[in-house]
Amino acid sequence: MTTATESPAKKRGIVRSVLATWRGRITVGFLLLFVCCLAAPLLAPADPLHQDLRHILELPSGSHWLGTDSLGRDVLSRLLYGGRSSIVGILEGVAAHLVVAVPLGVAAGYLGGRFDRYAMRAADIVMSVPTIVILLAILTIFNRSIAAAMITLGALGASGMMRIVRGTAMTVRQELYVSAAELLGLSRTQIIFRHILPRCRGVIIVQTSLFAAIAIGIQTGLTFLGLGPPPPAATWGGMVNEAATTLTTAPWLLVPAGGVIALTVLALGILGDTVRDVTAQSHTSSGGLRVKPAKRRPEAPAPTAAPERRALLSVRDLSVSFLTPRGEAEVLTGVGFDLDAGQTLGLVGESGSGKSVTARAVLGLLEANGRVTAGSVVFDGQELTRASRKELAALRGTRIALISQEPMVALDPSFRIGAQLTEIVRSHTKMSRRDARRRVLELMELVELPDPEEMARRYPFQISGGMAQRVAIAAALAGSPDLLIADEPTTALDVTVQAEILALLRRIQRETGMAVLLVTHDWGVVADICTHVAVMYAGQVVESAPVEQVFGASVHPYTSALMAASPDSAARRTPIDAIAGTVPPPGSRLDGCRFRDRCALAAADCADKDIPLLQLTEERASRCIHTELLQVRP
Repeated sequence: MTTATESPAKKRGIVRSVLATWRGRITVGFLLLFVCCLAAPLLAPADPLHQDLRHILELPSGSHWLGTDSLGRDVLSRLLYGGRSSIVGILEGVAAHLVVAVPLGVAAGYLGGRFDRYAMRAADIVMSVPTIVILLAILTIFNRSIAAAMITLGALGASGMMRIVRGTAMTVRQELYVSAAELLGLSRTQIIFRHILPRCRGVIIVQTSLFAAIAIGIQTGLTFLGLGPPPPAATWGGMVNEAATTLTTAPWLLVPAGGVIALTVLALGILGDTVRDVTAQSHTSSGGLRVKPAKRRPEAPAPTAAPERRALLSVRDLSVSFLTPRGEAEVLTGVGFDLDAGQTLGLVGESGSGKSVTARAVLGLLEANGRVTAGSVVFDGQELTRASRKELAALRGTRIALISQEPMVALDPSFRIGAQLTEIVRSHTKMSRRDARRRVLELMELVELPDPEEMARRYPFQISGGMAQRVAIAAALAGSPDLLIADEPTTALDVTVQAEILALLRRIQRETGMAVLLVTHDWGVVADICTHVAVMYAGQVVESAPVEQVFGASVHPYTSALMAASPDSAARRTPIDAIAGTVPPPGSRLDGCRFRDRCALAAADCADKDIPLLQLTEERASRCIHTELLQVRP
C-alpha cells in the first residue's frame, strides 16, 4: 500500500520531474537545440567560410534563414559552428571545475581537521590570483588555445565552489544518520558517496550551471577581443565583434549571436534552479526492493552456556574531558561498570549526568574536542581507548551497534529504507546484492515490520516513528552484534509503541544472547527490560546494583530522589516530589560529594574529600558515606 504522502516526484525521478514543470520543459528544449550545434557539419545549410560579396548584410530570407554577414557568409551556419566550439569549451571548463571542486570540497567538509585547513588555505591563495591575467598568459603560451583557457578557468574557479560544497558537507556531517552510518560500520568511502555527496547535489548542480554560464561569457569575451581562434573561424564572440562594427548600418546582425548567448546563459541559470528545487523534494536512490518476502525467520542461535567470568564490556575509571574556550572541562570522572553477555545494563540519571558521553566513549565517537584522559574500556578482551580508527570501525556494526533516540534523523532521507539496509548488510557480510536483499526482508520480519517488501520501497518520511525505530533496530542487527547500545530508544515514542519496542528488544535479546547497554531516564523502562542498573550523577556512577536490589532499597540518596520524582511512583492527585536544583555542569562541580547541595542527608564530612565508589556487596556499590541512613535491607 502506498501512503497518501508519497510525492509523484518520487516516482518520476529527476529528469521527468524537471520536464513536468514549464520552466524545465522550456529550458531543456532550448539547451537541446543548443547541443544540436555539435552536429553542425550535418545541420548547417552552407559552408560557414564561404563568402558571397553579392549578398552582404542581408536580412533573413528563404536562402539565408538568419541573413548574411559583412562578407556574405551564412549567419545560421556560422552560428551552428560557433556553438559547437562553445559547447566543447564549456564541457572542458565544467569538467575541470568539478574534478577539482567536488572531491576537495566533500573531503574537506567530511574529514575536517588538518586536511580541511590546508585545503581552505590553498583555496584562499587561488582566489587571490587574478584569473584574467592567468588566462591571458595561458592563451599566449598555448597559441590562443580556448581549450587550455577553459580548463584553466575551471581549475581556478573551483575554489569558490569548493568552499560552498565544503559548507554543505560539514552541515550534512553533523546529521545523526551520518553518525549512525559510522556506528553501523560503513567505511568513509561509503559514507561520502552514499550519504554526504547525494545531499550536496543541489548546490553542485546550481554552482555548475552558474559556472557554465560564466564560462560562456568569458569564452565569448575572449573571442570578441580576438584572443581565440583567428578569423575566419566561426565563434560567437567573433560574430558579436563583427556585428558591433556594422551596428549602425545592419543592426539585425547583432540579434542572432547576441540573442543566442543571452538565452543560453539564462537557460543554464533557470535549469540549475529547477533541478535544485526538484532534488530538494525528491532524492534518487538505488531503487526499491522487488524480491519476494522471505518465507522463514532467522534461526535463533543455540542456547549458550553460562557467561564467561570475563565481562563482555568492562569500563574502569573512565575519565573524559572536553576542550572549551575556558580550558579543559572534565565531563566524566572515574566511571566504571561491567556488562556480561546476555545482560541489560541501564545507565540512569538526569540530563547532563554523562550517560550519552559514556556511551559515545565506549564507541570511540567523542566529538573532536573530547578525549579520554584516564581509564580503560575493554570489550571482549580488546582495549578500545587505545584502538586505532580502523580497529574501531571494524567493531562498529558487527560487534557493537547503536540505536539512537531519534530514529527519523538516523535514517538518510535521500534513500529508500530497503536501499539503506541493503548497504549496511553488504558492508558487514559481503553478500551478493540478491542475498543482501533477502537478508533485509528477514531483518524486517525479525523486528515485526508489516509487509517488509512494501516497507523496503518507502522513504523514511513515509513511515511512523515506531516503524522508524524498528528499522533502526533492524539496521543495528544487520551485523549480528554482541553488544547493542540503545540511547534512549523509546523517548520520542508514545506509551503503546514504547511497550512494543521494549518487548521487541527483550525477544531479540533472548533469541540472540546479545548484551544491551541502555541509556535512559525512565525508571519504568529500567524495570521492564534491565537486569542491572548504574545510576550516574555529574559525570560519576553513584550507585550500581542488580535492578531488583535497586527497586527494593536504594543505597544512594540520588537514586532515592530520582525514584521519588518518577511519575510512576507519585500518588494520584499528589504533586511529584521533584529534586531541587539542577545537575552542576563541568567546571562548577562541588568538591567532595557532588550531590551534597541537593541531598537531604548531607553532612559536613560530605565535603571533606572526594567520595569513592564503595563496594557494599559483590554486586552492589554506592558513592555515599551515609548509606546507613537509608535503612538498607539485609
